[in-house]
Amino acid sequence: MKYRHLISIALAGFALAATAQAQIKIGVISSNTGPVALIGIPQKNTIPLLPTKIGDQKVEYVAYDDGSDPSATVTVLKKLITEDKVDAIIGPSSSPNAMASLDFIAQAKMPMLAPVGTIAIVLPMDDKRRWVFKTTQNDGLVASALIKHMVKNNVKTLGFIGTGDTFGETWHKVMTEMLADTGIKIVANERFKRPDTSVTGQALRVLSAKPDAVLIAAPGGPAVLPEVTLVDMNYKGTIYQTHGAALNEFIKLGGKKVEGTILGGSVMLVPNDIPDSNPAKKVALEYINAYKKLNGSEPATFGGNMYDAGLLLQRAVPAALKTAKPGTVEFRVALRDELEKVKDLAGTQGIYNMTPEDHSGFDERGVELITVKNGAWALAK
Repeated sequence: MKYRHLISIALAGFALAATAQAQIKIGVISSNTGPVALIGIPQKNTIPLLPTKIGDQKVEYVAYDDGSDPSATVTVLKKLITEDKVDAIIGPSSSPNAMASLDFIAQAKMPMLAPVGTIAIVLPMDDKRRWVFKTTQNDGLVASALIKHMVKNNVKTLGFIGTGDTFGETWHKVMTEMLADTGIKIVANERFKRPDTSVTGQALRVLSAKPDAVLIAAPGGPAVLPEVTLVDMNYKGTIYQTHGAALNEFIKLGGKKVEGTILGGSVMLVPNDIPDSNPAKKVALEYINAYKKLNGSEPATFGGNMYDAGLLLQRAVPAALKTAKPGTVEFRVALRDELEKVKDLAGTQGIYNMTPEDHSGFDERGVELITVKNGAWALAK
């Protein structure tokens, strides 16, 4: 009986060891095709720049394209959890896709580093969102910078055109709440779908309200269409964009018609104009140079969001490894706990200071007020 007991202990130990992995496995979901491809492609291209070793542990990345489809995101997410048995997930590329993931990552106790725009992925904090860490600036932080510019320039009425999904709806909610005490009123409120090829009706309704300025809340390529349409209709007011439009392709697609656009973006858009005292400048330049060397072109800020996820893992993994081995629930839980403790981490977008209440962690150093001037990004004055 004594030997049977010892054998049972040994087998139990073997079974426990079998659940652990020889290396850390990170799942990556990006939208390399479909309407969100302008966001997903630089993220996919950033994967080779993510850390392949943290401490003494090798890191393997298992990547999938969800085609910009939330249902496909869920499909590959389940595969990453049940078949690939990853320890954490970076992605997906867009807000609706990330929101569709919440139930599944919470059930699996799977940390997810989400490079998406909407604040709704981390707030209000609850049992599902506690597993998500956001590598972009929260909407309210960007909105605050835009509103300050509006107030300074005597904007009294605002038209709003946003995508008819989580990104657009959340931005409208944030702006409505933050404008309450400014005297600025939203006089037009329109929506469109990301794949739409025309927003003529929406633009006409906005024009009929005669707003002093218009805010467009859309990510990636779809942000261009409403602005170009308004300009073609001879709208002369200021047009604002969110950080969803913060990519070079926005200028390439819009050309002269997006000159003078005002948006809130990161130091990555204008790194050479940022003082050396901002720790994010050094990281942004290192990433930009590495990306250019690898891909032959400059990255969009969305790629920087992916790169920052790697920096967060580099900070959190060593402490999590002291608690448990990769491939176990215990390691995933420990990793989540350590991500929540990250302090003073400089990324490409700003400085991360995570707390149990704030899983984005950016302060005002994560947002610069930027404009399009002579076909290039420049600090707005």
